[in-house]
Amino acid sequence: MSATVGGGSAQAGGAGPNGLAGPGARLGFKPAMVVQELGWDDDTDDDLRMAVEDALDADMVDGDYGNVVDAVLLWWRAEDGDLVDGLVDSLTDLVGGGVIWLLTPKVGRSGAIEAADITEAAQIAGLALTTTAAVSKDWGATRLVAPKTQG
Repeated sequence: MSATVGGGSAQAGGAGPNGLAGPGARLGFKPAMVVQELGWDDDTDDDLRMAVEDALDADMVDGDYGNVVDAVLLWWRAEDGDLVDGLVDSLTDLVGGGVIWLLTPKVGRSGAIEAADITEAAQIAGLALTTTAAVSKDWGATRLVAPKTQG
C-alpha cells in the first residue's frame, strides 16, 4: 500500500515499518505515542491523518480522551475563532514536554492564517514556535512547545 502525502509517497515496508519515512515521522511521531487530534473537520487532509496514524501504529485520540497525551495535532482555520483560546485548550491533556503541531491552511487557501498571527497567538498562550513544515498540498504545520521552566 502506498499513500501520497505532501507530494511524496510513503510505502509501507519500503520506507521502514509503517511508512516511517513519511510525514507522520517527520513530525516526530513514533509508535506507542499518544497523539490527540483536535479541530478535525471535512476539510482536513485524510492522507496526512493516515500517515500520522501509520507512524504511531495506532489511532489518534480525540478531545474526550481524558488522559495525558504526548502531542496534539490541532487543525485550525481563520474562521475557527480565537487561536489563543484554541492553543490554550490544546494544552489541557498535553504532558509536560509535549508538543503541539498546529495545522493551518497554506497561504492563499481558504482559512489561511498569517504567520505573524500564529507567532503572536503562540506567545500569548505561553508557547514558543520552534519550526514550520509543509506537510501536505493544502496544510502547513507549525511546531509549538511550552518554554522550559527553570527549577
